[in-house]
Parts: sequence; C-alpha cells; structure tokens
Amino acid sequence: MHALERTILVTGVSSGIGLAVAEQLLKYGHTVLGIARRANQVLAKYPRFVSIVLDVSQLDVLPQKIKELQQAYPALDAVIFCAGKGQFGAIEQFSYEQIDALMTLNFTSQVYLTKALLPDFKRKAQSDLIYIGSEAALKGSRNGAMYCASKFALRGFTQALREDCGKSNVRVSLINPGMVKTPFFNELSFEPGDHQSNSITAENVSEAVIYVLNSPTNMVIDEINLSPLNKVVKFKK
Repeated sequence: MHALERTILVTGVSSGIGLAVAEQLLKYGHTVLGIARRANQVLAKYPRFVSIVLDVSQLDVLPQKIKELQQAYPALDAVIFCAGKGQFGAIEQFSYEQIDALMTLNFTSQVYLTKALLPDFKRKAQSDLIYIGSEAALKGSRNGAMYCASKFALRGFTQALREDCGKSNVRVSLINPGMVKTPFFNELSFEPGDHQSNSITAENVSEAVIYVLNSPTNMVIDEINLSPLNKVVKFKK
C-alpha cells in the first residue's frame, strides 16, 4: 500500500482504461471518486469507491457538480482524466453534431473540469492532473482528422497548462497510449491484431498512472508514450 493515501477523481470508470485505473488506485488504498454515466457495479465492492453518476459532456451542469464534489470531499487532490471515445472517418462523413460531440467529450469537458478544480488545487501542498491522451496526438493519420484533432488539442492544452502551473505545487502529466485492448474498439471498423504483442492493456496504462503519482514531489513527468511491441491493425469484416 502506498504511504500516502489520497482522494482521487477518475473519469470514465465504466470500462477500459478508466476502470483499470480506478481499480488499481483502490488496491493501493486510495479513495476513488469515480465518474461515469451509469453506476459502476464492478467497483462497488471496494469500500473506498464513491460512484458519481455524471455525463461529463453535459457542460452546462459540470462546473456546479464539481463545486459540490469539492465541498463534499475537501481532501480531493488528484484527477485522472480517462473519459473519451474514438470515432474515425473522412471529415465529410461526420455530421456537425458528431464533430461537436467528439470535441466536447475528448477535449472541452476536460478543460471545464480543469478550470473548476484548479484554483483549489493550487492551494494544496501537492496535487496532480493526469490526462490520458493518445498516440493520435503525436501524428495525424488517415481517417483520423477529428479524433487526432481532439487529442492534439488536449496535448497542447496540457503543455501550456504545465507552464502556467510551474510556480505552484500542481503537477500536470500526459500519458499517450497506443492501441489498448479495451471496448474502445467495439464500435470501430478496426482493432489491434490478435497477438498479445499487438496491443497494450488497460492495466499497463494504470501502472503508468501509478508511476506518475508515486514519483518524487520535486519533479513532474511531463509526458509518457506507451506503444505495443509490434503494432498490427486488423480490419473487421
């Protein structure tokens, strides 16, 4: 168990990376405030898990919800931003509503959350903002214009935010996973290859989160890129 038990907010805990991160943190003895659109039964067995039913893409209610959360849990001093979705295709295949929804969930909602939390975090002796980005933030790819744009935006935001927080005790980190074997690919036309070396796991990402949180307080880990050993993309029939 980690020496310092913390209260940590995790978004997107219903499945995939968010679920793995929340479970790993709970095993280390931290209190986890888990945000998802529906209650999470998998994590309910942990006494230190608090389920928060909230759709982070509902921007109009987000600031007030976060204010209430901070009042209820004043020890909150870390956030892992895992909520997001993948959507791919040529730009003309997207409706205007789909463009707005993707950018809202993958980028704007995280900016809203950060703005709401940051003033209190800057007053704390230690706080962490850890964003789950993507390898799509490193290089544009075919049929990835909108998804890459959302992740490039998040990467630029975290780089600038890190500079803005440079004189405070707020640490800003970005983790960019490659292809992760999760339900992320359920509704997509492609997925990682079948061999275990063709993808990384959600647990791999959660271990990177723990590494960042446990790093010495006098340093910040700016960015971590995680890639499968052998990248293979398989297209579904």
